[in-house]
Amino acid sequence: MITKTIPLGVVTSLLLLSGCNNASSPPANDLDSIKETTTPYAGEVIPFFDNWKLILGDGSNVGDASKYENKDFFYTASDSTGDWVVFKTPNAGDTHGTSNNTRTELAQTKKWRAMTKASLEATVKVMNVSRTGDERVAASHAVVIGQIHSADAFENEPLKIFYKKFPGHTKGSVFWHYEINTAGNSNAKRWDYSTAVWGNDFSAVGPTENTIPDEPKNGIMYGEAFTYKIEIQNGIMNLTFTSDGHETKTFTKNLITSDYTTMADVPDQTKKLFFPIGQDGLERANAYAEEGLFFKLGSYNQTNGKSPEVNRNWCSGAETHDGDLQKQYADGNYAEVWFKDASIFVSKEAYSNEDYFLKND
Repeated sequence: MITKTIPLGVVTSLLLLSGCNNASSPPANDLDSIKETTTPYAGEVIPFFDNWKLILGDGSNVGDASKYENKDFFYTASDSTGDWVVFKTPNAGDTHGTSNNTRTELAQTKKWRAMTKASLEATVKVMNVSRTGDERVAASHAVVIGQIHSADAFENEPLKIFYKKFPGHTKGSVFWHYEINTAGNSNAKRWDYSTAVWGNDFSAVGPTENTIPDEPKNGIMYGEAFTYKIEIQNGIMNLTFTSDGHETKTFTKNLITSDYTTMADVPDQTKKLFFPIGQDGLERANAYAEEGLFFKLGSYNQTNGKSPEVNRNWCSGAETHDGDLQKQYADGNYAEVWFKDASIFVSKEAYSNEDYFLKND
């Protein structure tokens, strides 16, 4: 665990006082008190960290992050509205599980069934997404800030909440995805369906590698706070998005009965984005009804350095400086997300998610 540091000015003052009074340095508990009053731990800003394990942008699993910080990935910061917890992730680093993308993200320590009551609410603002990436690739300049993830079978994702902003734009888009729980024994043909909240959905891309589309008129700027609320009950997912100066948006999705069991059910957006790369599957009729689900929250960077020729939706061809963390941070090739408030409801019916971490760590 990396402990908090004392600001240089505080240390200097203590040393001067010690010299003037010819006394010994203050005891460790006094230093701890100074440390706690200067920079709060994450668990003091959002007191719910005992429900999560923290995974860093270098692939490591920190575990309980209540009193943890790492200035490269996870720490607290303040602005005029108060204290925030910062999640920061480069375009390239060691990844977690089977993903191509880096993440500094909380994963819930318990899982639950879709018929169980569960909820997550968070107030968030995005401070940066990657400045580079092929503009034809839908995932370029995007970050996932909240998820519902399956812990079983193919480990697909019935919910991913995105923020995406093109370079040069003042406003970015917030949208959410439903990923099908693919029928059959192979997950290779899975696909997402994207729904816009404010701004555009996932399908808004540039016509060429270096040309961006028009800026969304009702989007969200860097540093502009918004809140998402996810509520699950009786197999139904309800989503609510709120932000000052923007229309409140609500959505509903059935998680136990599929909308996509025949080719006629597949949306045109999916046929345009995913069918050309061979992701043209159907969903099992009971969707996610039989699987353990859990929440994730943080900065799951969707921009990476893999060639767009591999996958035109998910491989961005962005700058990674061969994984050099500080070079990526220096020229804007990272995602940074701040959380101010968050709460989680965990039902008594929820059960251990440890097997997911054992498989993916």
